[in-house]
Amino acid sequence: MTARLPGTRALRTFEAAGRHLNFTRAADEVGLTPSAVSYQIKEIEEQLGLVLFTRTSRSIQLTPGGAVLFEAAAEALDGLRLAVGRARKLARGSSHLRLSLGARFATNWLLPRLDRFRAANPEFELTFDISDEVRDFDMDDVDIAIRFGTGSYGDVRADRLFDTMVVPVCSPELLANGTTFDSPRDLFGQTLCYVDCEVRGMVWPNWPMWMAAAGVDDFDDRSCVAFAETSHVVQAVTDGGAVGLVELELVEAELSQGRLVRLFDVGVSIGQDFAYHLVYPERSSQDQRVAAFRAWILGETGRSLSGGSM
Repeated sequence: MTARLPGTRALRTFEAAGRHLNFTRAADEVGLTPSAVSYQIKEIEEQLGLVLFTRTSRSIQLTPGGAVLFEAAAEALDGLRLAVGRARKLARGSSHLRLSLGARFATNWLLPRLDRFRAANPEFELTFDISDEVRDFDMDDVDIAIRFGTGSYGDVRADRLFDTMVVPVCSPELLANGTTFDSPRDLFGQTLCYVDCEVRGMVWPNWPMWMAAAGVDDFDDRSCVAFAETSHVVQAVTDGGAVGLVELELVEAELSQGRLVRLFDVGVSIGQDFAYHLVYPERSSQDQRVAAFRAWILGETGRSLSGGSM
């Protein structure tokens, strides 16, 4: 008689528990409570007639039999994820290109230019996976990605698109009200906004860093306002009369159309090794969809950096 095997959801719970060796962290990953994870593990053990974990008051460990099952469950789940990813790509068809990119890049750089790609490549359908998380091109339903980093992403190709520089901007209404900024010190007393984040351990440029680059060594940042996203900084600048630090390359449209005004010539880079990259599997370099998007975006970055119009 064939033994009844645990279902996919139960295996996923067991695999997470075996990987973390912690029911609380496993519960956070699979969306259950720790007690529910513990209960599900007990059900699997009763179903299989095996003890999978040894438990103490402070830790859990896989038993030898549990380790065997954990390895098999991990391989099975990876294989299933791989098959699902391939199936989704087949269902999309050969004319559908799926691009993974962050919301900031999508909103502020790509979308204003998207009509040009569609006009140049009407035979391809382009859809998006909006995320800053690293994607697996084999298991996830994506063909190509745009990521900010060093370009070292393992066994994939990475084309450098452009570096980024953080600069201060304000709304034209703020200047129209008679406010003047003749030197960086004139920013003292203004509402100063910035993006508070880290990229691969590097702190994103903030106001103390910009002031230091501008030669100001006695800046007090206690009144600065931090946001998680550039779009929130831009909103505060346009609606609230703040001065914000934003990526120059991602506000080209607002600057060229006069919705934002750059202040001073000082900018801060996160580091010369960091840039936006177009990332895709080596095997996809001959894919017509990938090749078309690559040619288009490299042309767009050249056009942008050479001062071409939006």
